[in-house]
Amino acid sequence: MNNALVIENLNKSYANGLKAVCDLNLSIKQGEFFALLGPNGAGKSTTIGVITSLVTKTSGKVTIFGNDIDTHFVKARRSIGLVPQEFNFNIFEPIVEVLINQAGYYGIPRKIAQESAEHYLNKLRLWDRRKDSARLLSGGMKRRLMIARALVHHPKLLILDEPTAGVDLEIRYSMWEYFQELNASGVTIILTTHYLEEAESLCRHVAIIDKGRIVEDTSIRQLINSMGEEIFILDLKTPINGQLQLDNLKIHMIDSTTIEIELSRETTINELFKILSNAEIEVLSMRNKSSRLEQFFLNLVSGHDKVSERSGI
Repeated sequence: MNNALVIENLNKSYANGLKAVCDLNLSIKQGEFFALLGPNGAGKSTTIGVITSLVTKTSGKVTIFGNDIDTHFVKARRSIGLVPQEFNFNIFEPIVEVLINQAGYYGIPRKIAQESAEHYLNKLRLWDRRKDSARLLSGGMKRRLMIARALVHHPKLLILDEPTAGVDLEIRYSMWEYFQELNASGVTIILTTHYLEEAESLCRHVAIIDKGRIVEDTSIRQLINSMGEEIFILDLKTPINGQLQLDNLKIHMIDSTTIEIELSRETTINELFKILSNAEIEVLSMRNKSSRLEQFFLNLVSGHDKVSERSGI
């Protein structure tokens, strides 16, 4: 299988001497659904900025589907769709024009751009709002507009930078389904997220970045297996009277519509929701009480710091 993205010895230093990325190496196969995880300030956004040519690297090489971002900029850039963390479209434009103008940036004729905009706005359930000003959309709709805009030129590599931040559980799951559909169609996807359940549900492979370096590069299953338990707080649609017992899950009732569930490494998020669905329990929202991912970062960073001290890095 060919590589969608290859990063070799990437460095990014700033004028004050701060190194945002240090000798970073990463290879992502074509068709992969890949998670790039790390604590805040680890270098994720800088790495994405370099890949998309929004940040100028200090040294190193980046190729996208075999095209060097320096020597074959146009071909490399056409292959990428980016969904950034922040809304950065013209909020006063009709949403269909947001997509058509984005397609024009890639030299796509207006007629073809209109067809592509209709396709993706339908897919993301925004076509009925196509003439509305973008400022009138809800937060979740704006997120979906960002995704449609990133796809309007039919990229082969989609980069999702915290794509579901701030959206409710129902919209998040519908977005997950669409991302999986895109990936199944052959689109390579790179996801950054602070939600471990999101990476666990969507991705097959994961790289952990810390202090500008890749400190772990493994399968998502191996990562999950290396962690301990995690406690989730679930808000339920329908009140439950009495104590709830489900398939040997450790459950604590906070109140009739709020429960804590302790999830072991043997149980995936998908398995948890299957158990809840079989019990006809509908979940309105879900959040971490304590995060396996955060603890993993702490342990990993601590171990990396000790190695760095011994090696003089």
